[in-house]
Amino acid sequence: MAQVNSWSQSLSPSGKRAVNNERFCFLCSRKFLKSLVRKQPRDLLLVIGTGVSAAVAPGIPALCSWRSCIEAVLGAAEQLEVLHPGDVAEFRNKVMKERDLLVVAHDLIRKMSPRTGDTKPNFFQDCLMEVFDNLEQHIQNPVVLQSILRLMERGTMVLTTNYDNLLEIFGQQQGKPMESLDLKDKDKVLQWARGHVKYGVLHIHGLYTDPCGMVLDPSGYKDVTQDPEVMEVLQNLYRTKSFLFLGCGETLRDQIFQALFLYTVKNKVDLEHYMLVLKENEDHFFKLQADMLLHGIKVVSYGDCFQQFPEYVQDLTAQICKQRSPDAERVDSTTPLGTSCVDCAKRKLGESGTDSKRIKGSANDIPTLQ
Repeated sequence: MAQVNSWSQSLSPSGKRAVNNERFCFLCSRKFLKSLVRKQPRDLLLVIGTGVSAAVAPGIPALCSWRSCIEAVLGAAEQLEVLHPGDVAEFRNKVMKERDLLVVAHDLIRKMSPRTGDTKPNFFQDCLMEVFDNLEQHIQNPVVLQSILRLMERGTMVLTTNYDNLLEIFGQQQGKPMESLDLKDKDKVLQWARGHVKYGVLHIHGLYTDPCGMVLDPSGYKDVTQDPEVMEVLQNLYRTKSFLFLGCGETLRDQIFQALFLYTVKNKVDLEHYMLVLKENEDHFFKLQADMLLHGIKVVSYGDCFQQFPEYVQDLTAQICKQRSPDAERVDSTTPLGTSCVDCAKRKLGESGTDSKRIKGSANDIPTLQ
């Protein structure tokens, strides 16, 4: 937020208007899928990936991607002297060459664990605690977290592949009774899956602060995947909820996510899930769209640069959470992004002879950074 303020303050009043006009034009041209914005919050389940953490705390490189996280862990292992220098060099080489970074992370956990085959205790957790030290001091742009909490207040469920607990930290700062859940706590998982833990965040890989350690291989959750009661309630979520993937570049290749949801639920093509992605390359983007439809996932672009991600999520949340009136339904025929486009809607109604005074709402309806 400090970066945004310093940038805007360096502009003259006319410059600020130009920036606002540029945002206004972007919002008016950007559209949402109606099938998404018409979902009730309680019908959604958010899957949070590294992109969310990267947007919230850009000052911690380890939160930006799995590659950055592994590199940071290797740096910490080298400083703490808990990994042989030769092993550090070998893993750095793997990070550069290996496409499946989750495999590299899993191998790294094994390397830093007892030779008994058990993953705890291990030095990997110590390295993560070094990397993620004082997370609350690094929250710079909480707009995505504000949006997620707004949806959770209205019944949206949340799970994450991340080790960090940025959402829980921020939620607690806002007075919410946040809970971090682990797949190994069967009773809590069942309560969460049945909608009884309103502010629960399920960490399917575990949490860096949890002494039980982190897991990247489905075999680590053998008790979970072989428990029919747990698997049924989790798979039922994938069948009955619309999963919305936020900042999830690697999630569908995640072995645990695959074991819990992707490969165990039948007739996925009949489902309706959504994934927000950066559109850097058109050919890649449209191929991804076609591929993901086979998994029942609609791929949607939030823009062509990562900086557009927080504002897109904010305005998407505003669309989902707003009360719809008959007037709003007529205005929303093209579903423009964000309630800040109400002025456009008023103009359209005015052109069609409809009394624009009947339209309610304004740009102030969108939550802003505090």
